[in-house]
Amino acid sequence: MDFSLLLVVAVAVTGLVWLLDAVWWRRHRQARLATAEASAGAPLEPQARRKLAKEPWPVDYARSFFPVLLVVLVLRSFVIEPFQIPSGSMRPTLKVGDFILVNKFTYGLRLPVLHTEIVDLGEPERGDVMVFRFPEEPSVNFIKRVVGLPGDHIRYEDKQLYVNGEPVPKQLLDATPEEAPGELLFEEKLGEHVHGLYNNPRDPGPQVRELVVPEGHYFMMGDNRDHSNDSRYWGFVPQENIVGKAFAVWMHWDGGLPSFSTVRAIE
Repeated sequence: MDFSLLLVVAVAVTGLVWLLDAVWWRRHRQARLATAEASAGAPLEPQARRKLAKEPWPVDYARSFFPVLLVVLVLRSFVIEPFQIPSGSMRPTLKVGDFILVNKFTYGLRLPVLHTEIVDLGEPERGDVMVFRFPEEPSVNFIKRVVGLPGDHIRYEDKQLYVNGEPVPKQLLDATPEEAPGELLFEEKLGEHVHGLYNNPRDPGPQVRELVVPEGHYFMMGDNRDHSNDSRYWGFVPQENIVGKAFAVWMHWDGGLPSFSTVRAIE
């Protein structure tokens, strides 16, 4: 279910009801009250006045909910949108159950539902953690790291990432990480971002011979390199599928009590 579409419809319906009441129904109620008082030859009792002037329940609900829904729509569409991490493809950077905040204007302002860019404010940078609509199923949001920019030459062989012919620097931090038995924990420097990643020495994983990222597209990879469904399997992310840049973890919840001890910026 597309929550953005539901939110847009709710704003449109409540706004239309409120507008119709302001320009038509309210004056009709006031005219009906004036007619009743003229027929009675005297002001009506307070209870009778309230009954004739009372707003119908749809108008009452619309007047109450429209401003709130409008603020939520504007914030969610153009400023910040929250997401929950559903899989381990971005470990160790992001864990299952992390609640993240996504900046919706870093890469430009886009209309909700239509996803049309209306203001160009910037482009993704190599190493950014980006949320995007999955090219094979646009109703589903994915989160991965930007590895290749338009025009980049990308190669991935024997657990080593190469960008434009140069190996991306990485160093081993822990050969036996407690939180990921069987994995190797590395630190990688991708663009201006220094982040952790996991490699599984027993899993050869997909090999990517050198390819060129097309204009208007991006090559994405998860930090959990051998457990990530990313561009190595399904190709490039078109620019129109961009949702925003993930910049912070604000809560973690794995079914128990919510935890705020892991609040942090995302590298």
